[in-house]
Amino acid sequence: MKIKKYAVLLLAVLMTVSVLLAGCGDGPGEPAGGGKKTKNKDNEGKTVLNFWTPQWGDKDTEWFEKWIDEYNKSQDEVVVELEVIPGDAWDQKVVAAQAAGTSPDITTMNYNKIVFSAKQGEIQALDDYVDPSVFEDLYDNINDFVSLDGKHYAYPMLVEPSAVLFYRKDLFEEAGLDPESPPTTWDELIEYGKKLTKDNVVGFTAAGNSVEIAWTHWGLQGMMGVSPVNDDWSEATINTPEYKQLIEFWARLNKEGIVPKQAFETGYNDIKPLAEGQAAMQVIGSWAIGQLRNDYPDMLDKIGVAVMPTPDGNFERPTASLGGWTLTIDGKSKHPKEAADFISYLLAGDEEIMLDFFKNVTKFSKFAVRKSVDEKLAADPEGSQDPWRNMIAEKIVPYAVPEPIYAWEISVAYANAVERVALTGEDVEKSLQTAEKEINEYIANNNYAGTNPKK
Repeated sequence: MKIKKYAVLLLAVLMTVSVLLAGCGDGPGEPAGGGKKTKNKDNEGKTVLNFWTPQWGDKDTEWFEKWIDEYNKSQDEVVVELEVIPGDAWDQKVVAAQAAGTSPDITTMNYNKIVFSAKQGEIQALDDYVDPSVFEDLYDNINDFVSLDGKHYAYPMLVEPSAVLFYRKDLFEEAGLDPESPPTTWDELIEYGKKLTKDNVVGFTAAGNSVEIAWTHWGLQGMMGVSPVNDDWSEATINTPEYKQLIEFWARLNKEGIVPKQAFETGYNDIKPLAEGQAAMQVIGSWAIGQLRNDYPDMLDKIGVAVMPTPDGNFERPTASLGGWTLTIDGKSKHPKEAADFISYLLAGDEEIMLDFFKNVTKFSKFAVRKSVDEKLAADPEGSQDPWRNMIAEKIVPYAVPEPIYAWEISVAYANAVERVALTGEDVEKSLQTAEKEINEYIANNNYAGTNPKK
């Protein structure tokens, strides 16, 4: 999922001054560019790897601590020390550490930052330090997520599709709809939505504002086979029939009155509207499975999970984008071999480690990037019998698109075009012309043409 914090860079600059004054060193137990030594005297004489990860939840932290402890006990030469950083402080701390040269040896990084971080020398390629077979175990599309110019700059941990259709089976039955036959086309989605909308229940809900639309529609644009900017980032490509069709569909949802007039306060990332009966259908990311199983266990039998409908009902086209996390080695780490060994142990080694994560931590709400781990999940008694996991793994993840690496401002130009048409009734062609102008102005003002690192 995405959280954009535009004040991060300014705050990071201010923090950098204090970080630079903190002193530096190059001994064991210190971050790559300097910092504090290990506090644990038992670790003296060993290579100490500092590892930062954002705070997701208690179970995630417990999983990291459990397997880091197992790794530390498995050998006598290297110790990994974990620092879990609150999410609201994550971006600013990482940016400040990079600027000051005090980044940890190992950092958690989301997919769309990898290419630029590699280009800027902020992270190192893993290829010289690991067995090549660990990359052969990755799915082809995931392999591309972490690669640049033939080298791998991260090892992936998981993927989570941004768009899955959740629906209330009990409300389907009340409306005379088959609870085992969710809508598969855009027309069916609207037809079902009309029948399900009544009293204080809306038929359908999804992204509710421009920030949410900007990233939740990456998969929908992939569904239409389009991008708002061309491959070398020199020209806007948003004013097309495909974009017109997509935006007109979104406007129709509002016109037919099956979506809320005002977005729910909980926002896109929360399954509460569906679980508590405010909406009969909701598009949200796969992470909602964990929310449902942890917070609404009594509702599970009443909820169905399906592919986001497409124009023609064909699910063998993108319906979601894939976000997720990886582990990377800092560009200035003095212990890249040791760092790579740990990353291989945790993410690319014994499949039981990641099976433990997907089964016991995420409740099958996130998905494997390794073929061998998926085979273990398919053979696991719980995993093999989990219809939600199986459906998403088979019908959504293989066709999903990566999160784009082009500028966030380009995504916002698209989102604003959707809002102008859907909420204010502006002519779709006029709105697309405005978006086209905004994107081309961004390209010109920022010397953006030809800067795509993948081209």
